[in-house]
Order: sequence, then structure tokens, then C-alpha cells
Amino acid sequence: MTYPVALYLQDAHTIADGIELVRYAESKGFDAVWQADSRLVRDAVVPMAAFAATSDRIKVGSGVIDIWTRNPARLASTFSTLDDLAPGRIICGLGAWWDPLASKVGISRDKPIRVMREVVTAVRALLNNETVTLDGHHVHLDGVELDYVYQERRPKDVPIYIGATGMQMMELTGEIADGAVLNYLVSPSYNVGAMEALGRGAAKAGRSIDEIDRPQLVVCSIDRDRKAALDSARQLVTQYLGQQPHIMKASGVPQELLDEIGEVLTWPATHDEVVAASRLVPDDIVQMISASGEPDEVRAKVDEYVANGCTVPILYPLGEDVRLMIDTFAR
Repeated sequence: MTYPVALYLQDAHTIADGIELVRYAESKGFDAVWQADSRLVRDAVVPMAAFAATSDRIKVGSGVIDIWTRNPARLASTFSTLDDLAPGRIICGLGAWWDPLASKVGISRDKPIRVMREVVTAVRALLNNETVTLDGHHVHLDGVELDYVYQERRPKDVPIYIGATGMQMMELTGEIADGAVLNYLVSPSYNVGAMEALGRGAAKAGRSIDEIDRPQLVVCSIDRDRKAALDSARQLVTQYLGQQPHIMKASGVPQELLDEIGEVLTWPATHDEVVAASRLVPDDIVQMISASGEPDEVRAKVDEYVANGCTVPILYPLGEDVRLMIDTFAR
């Protein structure tokens, strides 16, 4: 099966190493690199700028930035600036964040669907060189525009994607966004419901689901030693079972296992806790929600995500040999 592929980076590598991996992925025909705001470790914007400045063709997306901690006017100016650095290669990926992290830093994620609509509306209008007045639930802008002084005043070609997990957010994405960043650590079967929700939202806007790009984060643990590949993925799977159970539940992970993991992991979880809890996670759960194993096995699993609606797998490499993963999916 032939499809474009992308690279996902979080905080497992230094930014200097990330730059080299992005350049290598670009040389191997990768379509994009996505950088996340990783918990409270690494900001997305700084490495995005580094990747954009040191590459020539590859697109650079935020996968994703939350909508609560940055004012929408500042979000627009940030992505306008990134577009100045790499015109036509920047993607603005926004997400509604998650608890308990949000509540622990003093943010109440009240009415996330409404807030996402307000933020996307405001950011898109500002990037389109419009003057925005919006007095909403979360967004309060009074005659605001991107105040260009020394550069050409023009709309910026920055598509807006929403990182959606729940079906209400997925439906909103189909209605208002240019693309959906489908979440990782979900099973390919999860995509069936996601496509239905995106389609319902698209119909509200008088368009087809085919007009919505659907890249998907896929945890990708490749090793010629199959057991080593599964063990490498198991710890990340365990961490998310404990810290983002809403994602796991959406994929059909049994509640009993989520409860068991929750009894072992605190917030933030220590490495020793993750190792201890990982012993509770069987191989079939690891394989259900990740692409883990030898190269042929991993390619086959990624094909399943594409067959179920993903347009561009965003491959999240685990293990030390990231270049093996890039080579496995070279285009």
C-alpha cells in the first residue's frame, strides 16, 4: 500500500539530534514532521522553528499545541512567524489538552468543544489578515489584527488541524478544520467511528470527508528482535494507560486493566512505577494499539490504520534506531 508518511518527535531526543533526524527523513521522502508540546518537558514551537530553518521541503506541524495556555492572538502571531520562516510548510495543530495535567496547572477545561470552535475561528481569521472582534466563552478579542509594520500584509497559508479523540470533538473537526490529527495508542478499529463522526461534521459544512486531511499518530517500535520491540513499546503504552485513560478507553482497553494501572502510577509517574506497571500489560494490548515488531509486521499494522481512514501515518519512533524506522517507510 502506498501513502505519504510523516515523522513524530516529542522529547526523547535532543533538538540537535531531532534536526538530523528530520533532515534524514526529508532525504527519504517523508512528507512532514510533527512536534508535540510534550507534557511539561518540551515546548513545540522552538523545535518546530529549528526543523523549519534546517530543512527545505518537509512540512512542519504542531501535533498538538493546547488551546488554553496561549492566547489565540498569540497563537496566530506564532504561526504567522513560522510561516515567514518556511512559507507554505507550516501546519497549526491544536488540541483541547487533558486532565489531570490541565487542572494541576490551574486550568479548568470548561466547554472544550465551544472553546475549540472559538479559538479556531479567531486564529483562522487572524491568519487570513482579518480584523477580529469576538466576545465568547473563552476568546475575547476587540478589533484585533496581526499588526504587520515592516512586512507585506497578506493572508498566511497555514492550515488548521484539530487533535481530536472524542467523537464530539471529531464531529467539530469535520465541520471547521482543515484536518484531523487522529490520536495514537488507539486501535485501527477506533478509526471507523472517527470517520463516521468526521463525516457528520463535514456534512454540516456542506463538504465531504475527502476534503479533510486525516494524519494519524502511530506508535512505531521496530526492532529485528521482536520481543525487544514489544518491550520498548510496552512502557509508553503503560504510561498512557495510567495518564491518559480516555484515549485507551476509546480503543476498547478493558476498564479492569485501566484500574489496575491507575493503582500503581502516581502523577507524574516515576520511571520505576512505569516499569512496575508495565508488567501488568500483556502483549496483545501492546499490539492492539501500536505498530510494534519486526519491520514487515510493523508495515502491515500501519497499513491497517490507512485502510481504516488515516491519510498520512505520523510515525512515533520508539527504540534507539530511529533511522531503521525511517528506512522501513522510506518513500
